[in-house]
Amino acid sequence: MAVGLAALLIVVTQGSTIGWANMLTWGLFGLFIAAFGVFINAELHATSPLVDFKLFRNTVFTGATISNFLINGTAGALTVSLWVLQGTAGMSAATAGYLTIGYVACIIVFIRVGEKLLQRFGPRTSMLWGCLIVLAATLLLVGTHTLQWQYTMLAALACSLFGLGLAFYATPSTDAALTNLPGDQAGASAGIYKMASSLGAAFGVAASAALFTALASTGLEVVGSVIEFSGRQDNLAVREAGMVGLAFNALMAIAALISVTIFIPKQKKG
Repeated sequence: MAVGLAALLIVVTQGSTIGWANMLTWGLFGLFIAAFGVFINAELHATSPLVDFKLFRNTVFTGATISNFLINGTAGALTVSLWVLQGTAGMSAATAGYLTIGYVACIIVFIRVGEKLLQRFGPRTSMLWGCLIVLAATLLLVGTHTLQWQYTMLAALACSLFGLGLAFYATPSTDAALTNLPGDQAGASAGIYKMASSLGAAFGVAASAALFTALASTGLEVVGSVIEFSGRQDNLAVREAGMVGLAFNALMAIAALISVTIFIPKQKKG
């Protein structure tokens, strides 16, 4: 698993530098597929597997784990948005970082609200609300075509919405993943669920950063031809790169929303 993940992360983070058509890039991607194939085969036949893939027969656990991976992957949006502010508005890292205070504050304040939503509406509704709020936050950050002061306000609002969405999502998602499994599988399922969140965040940040850095110096002409960018034009490449990287995070939020919709059942009335 370590070999496969290392190969994948090298492709994601260094693919633009090595060259997407370079055989080394495709060789590393092939190594990722081969390594994970070997890993899965070994785990399926192991008496004490590191990852018990039989747990994924439970569709609720599968849906919660997939959505957990995806929603944590949107962490890349915060990283890219701060880079955009630093690269286009001339903000220092510290000043840009202050905009994320709302993210932490909303998680701390509203995490208990997520618990109450779980008790009142069940995991599905709470998870859907959480995913929708995170999606709204990423869509706000995609607006790099706005003026600098406008985008700064959008970023501050989006960071707070990120915290709110994750606060609504976290407890209901954990409940959905773990309470639908036998007690003797609680340890293994909790480990897989947590691993999904960690890998999701790592992959999301790496993929978003790769898209941004690959386009930051040249931009993407098709974006500029479709969307009119206000204000300064000398930083257009960075703003276009930011829009592409942030749009990737919006797609991850949409995928998380679809996963919840398909796999997490509605609460039975009664």
